[in-house]
Amino acid sequence: MKPSRRRAWLTVVLAMLAAVCAGVLAPTAMASLATGGSVATGIEAVHAQRRAERLGVPSPDLFLALSPAGTHPAQPPLADGVVAVAAALAGDREVAGVWTPTARENTWLRSRDGKTVLVAARLKKMDGQPPPDVSRLIKAARTAAGGLRVEASGPAAANEEIDETSARDLMRAELITAPVLFLLLVFAYGSLVAALLPVLVAVLAVGCTIPVLGLLAQVTEVSWAAVNAASAIGAGLAVDYSLFLLARVREQRARGDSAQQALSTALHSTRRSIVFSAAAITACLAAALVVPVPVLRALSMAGMIVAILSAAVALLVLPAFLRLLGPHTYAFDPLSRWRRTHHENGSKFWRSTARTVTTRPLLTTALAAVLLGVITLPLGHARLGLADERTLPPSAPAAAAAQHVRDAFAAPPERLLTLVVTGPDTARGLPAYTQRLARVPHIIGVRIVRPAQPANGPSLTGRPSPAAVLLLASAADPGTEQAATVVRAVRATTAPGAVLVGGRAAEVTDTITAIRNTMPLCFLLLACALLTLLAAYTRTIIAPIKAVLVAVASLGASLGILVVLFQDGHGRTLVGNFTVTGTLDTPMLLFTLFVTLALSIDYEIFLLGRIREEYDRTGSNRTAVIDGIARTGRLVSSAAAALALSAAAMGTSDVSLLKFTGLGIAIGALVDAVLVRGILVPAVMAALGPANWWTPAPWRKPVTAS
Repeated sequence: MKPSRRRAWLTVVLAMLAAVCAGVLAPTAMASLATGGSVATGIEAVHAQRRAERLGVPSPDLFLALSPAGTHPAQPPLADGVVAVAAALAGDREVAGVWTPTARENTWLRSRDGKTVLVAARLKKMDGQPPPDVSRLIKAARTAAGGLRVEASGPAAANEEIDETSARDLMRAELITAPVLFLLLVFAYGSLVAALLPVLVAVLAVGCTIPVLGLLAQVTEVSWAAVNAASAIGAGLAVDYSLFLLARVREQRARGDSAQQALSTALHSTRRSIVFSAAAITACLAAALVVPVPVLRALSMAGMIVAILSAAVALLVLPAFLRLLGPHTYAFDPLSRWRRTHHENGSKFWRSTARTVTTRPLLTTALAAVLLGVITLPLGHARLGLADERTLPPSAPAAAAAQHVRDAFAAPPERLLTLVVTGPDTARGLPAYTQRLARVPHIIGVRIVRPAQPANGPSLTGRPSPAAVLLLASAADPGTEQAATVVRAVRATTAPGAVLVGGRAAEVTDTITAIRNTMPLCFLLLACALLTLLAAYTRTIIAPIKAVLVAVASLGASLGILVVLFQDGHGRTLVGNFTVTGTLDTPMLLFTLFVTLALSIDYEIFLLGRIREEYDRTGSNRTAVIDGIARTGRLVSSAAAALALSAAAMGTSDVSLLKFTGLGIAIGALVDAVLVRGILVPAVMAALGPANWWTPAPWRKPVTAS
């Protein structure tokens, strides 16, 4: 056996062992992942909640609405049902505390008409442990309540239902789209055997990412959504990297090279592009780590890990399979009789398009820029928010229960603000302070749930400082501008000590503020990283600046479409009905932004590399642009179509967050691959002419890339 085949077999065996180990570790890793995590860390609202908990006033995260189920004589009285449910929950190992409406201070847990009451519970959350089993707790409560109706709402119930619905919807979507996606891969790759190779790359990369996420979950909060992010990004990169490598192999074979020579030449020309692509994607997602939102950080880490592993598998394992398969890689092509493209010359369609675009580059650039600008306009009125149970369809149990609570209760739990007042004058000044708070617009009730007592821990003077906890009922729904105004007004009210304001409205307001405050640094780091990487890749100055500006234009257009669909609700029937909240979930919006930008730079790297190679060979800018587009246009469009199809499958989900992310990535991929890479980029590069390739003296040497 030749040494090259021996090394190939060894690589394949090691890859299979890694896949088996990943499969064994995956269940343990998945069990350590968390739910939620959309609230920023280090904000005042979080400090208020933790301080209140230390003072004995924790915030419930599960609400059970008990009401008569009908006129059945066997059902117990409502009061007895409340006692039974509270007893069942209080004795559970996963419950930290229970509150009922029987006490005078908990009258807000009773509906206006008195027919529905809330039993509130705080669940235990242990770092590195699976989240509490909310379904089991709800089932236990319904058993204890006898014939009473029990409806569950609150963050814990909503998060669990979102996770379960997402997993079910993703499985259904994958089963529906898998055959179509495979046919697309057969068309793009030219054979049944070759179409299986990106699947192999994706399985290895995503499969090995899951145990790494499990390890990270031991030291930081990692959301279940990170697995979905890794799957989507890994599938897209597997198609990209495999397609570009295999296309180059096929091109070299068409020029007369042997199978092994073609593979060696293809690896030599594509290795650099794949490495820089993975580095650029990692840089895009790493910039998101400065945003203090756990779920966004988890999604970004998952994308970074799977990008690195995808590149490693594409450069190590995929060539090993190609060496072992040899000419059989392109066996079984059911579409061979309909193929007209000559692989050594590139796509006739994209060559013709590039010629047309570069004939009048200034006019084409202006028209494309105007079109992208018009599509971007809705982004100007985008409103940021955080998702809640309304990301589920209105018929979902958690969403229906939450709406029932909003309609039936004067002070729904989500509208309550928690205030912790600390200071030596707290006890004396509390009555006047509550009166001032009651006069704040849209505050409909003030209640002292813990009178001023010495706080846990010394004050600045060394003595325990009295602390009190208040609850404020607001008429404004969290996430609205009215609710943000209420939070700011409460914080501006003169108090007898230091005040921390918490509650859902404060969480949303503080999270959006924290994100906005970190975005300038995030974008600065992102721009510096991308410009540095692209400059090192192309050894030019102008091309990287052009690439980043074009990517921003592509990104703006994609986000503009998302604002119209998901914030404004126009055309939502085309993608499936969902609850329009008037805001966009900020963490998922940012994640979609970073992924779309990363994919845009990914396509740009392969396109720029091939155009630069043709420019070094011919010395003609226009010829290089035309040849580069002709040789990569079909590949980019095929890769984008595969990614769009895979991501759009997420758009069939009943969970609007998943729908938003999937359609956002799909729209971004198609806009970038067709309108931007196919039209705007060649027009701009033709207009710039040789200025594209102005190179500082130290960098002036030929570059060979795919």
